Amino acid sequence: MIFYKTDDEIELLRKSCLLVSNTLAEVAKVIKPGVNTLYLDKLAETFIRDNKAKPGFLGYNGFPNTLCISVNNQVVHGIPSNYEIKDGDIVSVDCGTLLNGFYGDSAYTFAVGNVSEEKLNLLRKTKESLYKGIEKVKVGNRVGDISFAIQQHAESNGYSVVRELVGHGIGRHLHEKPEVPNYGRKGFGIKLQQGMVIAIEPMINMGRKEIFEVGDGWTICTRDGKPSAHFEHTVAVKNDKVDILSSFEVIEEVLNYKL
Repeated sequence: MIFYKTDDEIELLRKSCLLVSNTLAEVAKVIKPGVNTLYLDKLAETFIRDNKAKPGFLGYNGFPNTLCISVNNQVVHGIPSNYEIKDGDIVSVDCGTLLNGFYGDSAYTFAVGNVSEEKLNLLRKTKESLYKGIEKVKVGNRVGDISFAIQQHAESNGYSVVRELVGHGIGRHLHEKPEVPNYGRKGFGIKLQQGMVIAIEPMINMGRKEIFEVGDGWTICTRDGKPSAHFEHTVAVKNDKVDILSSFEVIEEVLNYKL
């Protein structure tokens, strides 16, 4: 079942999503070589709770932390640890919050220190593919239109699209219908309608699309060991336009650069 949101509910979702964005901006202030990922996780948990919300991921299906932090060849669902971020790493940080009964969800992949041009281009094209998908969010289009736009942009630039992990509806539950794959066919899938709220989150690999789960039961890595990038926005479907509820601007103001 798809849960359609009222305008008032969309505003509550926006508040939760903007808290996620502001949490990622707090991460942006301190992420650098030598910082361990568990420190970032604790900082995020404190910030979320100080803003009278709950971490959306902590305890979700048993996940042990506030942030999913995935480095280099880790695709998603990396568990924060004592790993110290190195110069040249790319670090995907996925965050969720629960505020006023509604979830927020967004992710950003950070370039830390002197990152190779090859990795930077992966980040640029992954972020671009997200916005290509968002361009297709309008009443009357279908989920496959979003999926195709993401896939076409990624693959035309020589990258591959992870198949097993997808975007999703979001609201009073972190994961709702419909699923939003990052590959697909134009004109296929569920029709987009006023009041739908979805998280679109391309996961794009520099090498092959195949992935595997490591022994911790959570972390997903590329099979060939090459880097992967991940960007995510939560958006609302409206009659006249797409409404992006999360924000990269607050993150990039801290970073003082745009990919």
